[in-house]
Amino acid sequence: MPMKSPAKAAQESFTVMNELVLPNDTNTLNNLMGGRLLHWMDIAAAISAQKHCNRIVVTASVDNVSFKHPIKLGDVVTIQAKVTRSFHTSLEVRLDVWAENIPSGTKLKSNEAYYTFVAVDQGGRTIPVPELVPESEDEKTLFEGALRRRQLRLILSGKMNPDEASELKALFAAVK
Repeated sequence: MPMKSPAKAAQESFTVMNELVLPNDTNTLNNLMGGRLLHWMDIAAAISAQKHCNRIVVTASVDNVSFKHPIKLGDVVTIQAKVTRSFHTSLEVRLDVWAENIPSGTKLKSNEAYYTFVAVDQGGRTIPVPELVPESEDEKTLFEGALRRRQLRLILSGKMNPDEASELKALFAAVK
């Protein structure tokens, strides 16, 4: 089994991707098709994850993606991605998506999401990923919440028994 690489700061994985919404990207209402946006988000998140791991990564899961505002034909989509936490062979990437209409000068946040990736070797076998060191307060908050989000993902996918979700139990116990 390969050794883990040295720890990395979250900022080292920061990725910004821009796309122009063209007619082929839209539906009959001239709004960006959701599937096209998810495709772009997957690319940006994978680049971020690869920057952290210096390895090939594969998408393991995509959390709920809710669209707050439609993205229109001609808008510039900006996707920001950064690793929020790494585990043994997987890592979580947060994405923020912005839609900008340059002629009008308006910019709106369209959505955010979390993608999970697994690092693999050339044979497709999982391999360890570097530890992530959060530095800013925002990075520390996202880092702390990542374990709860991971446990929820594992429960929803049937890979974890709810009774084993110590972080989620602690969260609900604190609410009482």
